[in-house]
Amino acid sequence: MPLYVDREAPKLWRRIYSEATLEASLLAEKWKLVLAGLVFQYIHGLAAHGVHYLHRPGPTLQDAGFFILPALGQDKAFVSETVFVTIFGSFILASQSLRIITFFATQLPGPNYHCREGSKLAKIPPPKNVLEVLLINFPDGVIYGCGDLIFSSHTIFTLVFVRTYQRYGTRRWIKHLAWLMAVVQSLLIIASRKHYTVDIVVAWYTVNLVMFYVDSKLPEMAERSSGPSQTPLLPLSTKDTKNRSKEDHQRLLNENIVADDH
Repeated sequence: MPLYVDREAPKLWRRIYSEATLEASLLAEKWKLVLAGLVFQYIHGLAAHGVHYLHRPGPTLQDAGFFILPALGQDKAFVSETVFVTIFGSFILASQSLRIITFFATQLPGPNYHCREGSKLAKIPPPKNVLEVLLINFPDGVIYGCGDLIFSSHTIFTLVFVRTYQRYGTRRWIKHLAWLMAVVQSLLIIASRKHYTVDIVVAWYTVNLVMFYVDSKLPEMAERSSGPSQTPLLPLSTKDTKNRSKEDHQRLLNENIVADDH
């Protein structure tokens, strides 16, 4: 066994080095997009904190998911957060923009334990100055937010990550596992009373519709439409690899036929 580890170790480090080099080159090329995403996520945080000023606690709304799934309890609500952190990936700006518009349009009484009537965190006083708003009352303003319900931001992040790996990933079992974990996480969010069931349902069809629109209507980026002689920057799925091999084989046959004619 030690001999096997010694032989495989150089391969592992070469793989890590090559992956790190590729990621660094992508970051150097696309850093403006990454920065724009971080800035927008801060704006989303401002909006989520801002709607807390408008939140008014009230009786928890009747919810089919609450009736079916037993409540985890406030002491066990961290389970859904753990699952989310495990499968957290990237986000899509369109979905977050729609979310901001939606939760500002109508404020619902939050179902989370700290958003209910009698909780000191359910309502917050108006901000004393602009700095208090810009700092989002970190970290309490991020952890104990209320009012940003429709639709679930956790589900947005999760589904974008799963859909992205579904398109570019190469391991079928990881794809199946990712979808399973997305479903389990959605159920845990409802059971922990962090969101109403409608928040999860709307997130599921909105994210998929947005990503379908992006894939079908918007022009592909350069790294997604590389020519046959270029090495793709993102890993290809098994289906894409087979199609690419067939195209390369046919191209070589055509070149040989042309050479024989001359």
